[in-house]
Amino acid sequence: MLKTLSVLHTPELLHILASMGHGDEIALVDSNFPAVSTAQRLVRLDGSDLATALQACLQLFPLDTFVKDAAFRMQQVHAPDEIPEVQKACQKIIDKAEGRPVEMKGISREAFYERARQAFAVLVTGEQRPYGCILLKKGVVFPS
Repeated sequence: MLKTLSVLHTPELLHILASMGHGDEIALVDSNFPAVSTAQRLVRLDGSDLATALQACLQLFPLDTFVKDAAFRMQQVHAPDEIPEVQKACQKIIDKAEGRPVEMKGISREAFYERARQAFAVLVTGEQRPYGCILLKKGVVFPS
């Protein structure tokens, strides 16, 4: 055990987040997502919902500020403009962690799957609500 870390900051998650560089992407996905067949590197947090896993990640790294879009959400197939509650909860966490509004850009299911295949890692959660899938682009950690 280490001080100030969440129980979700497992050795595997810490290694993945620390290994990511500026511009690398991580997909945080729900329990229905085909994470094992998609991921280049896989981290499992089956006991966590999406929002809690997101909060644990954003405690440790910032989003990319050098690009227009650094946060993405999977759009619903039958209602792409409708934002599900699970994603609304994530939006609040992102805005709070960044200290500013950061829009999660909606991308189609197919585009999300393709980006997840190219992502540095996929973090699968125990989230059971559909469309609990987001993607984050890591930013630069500046010296204090």
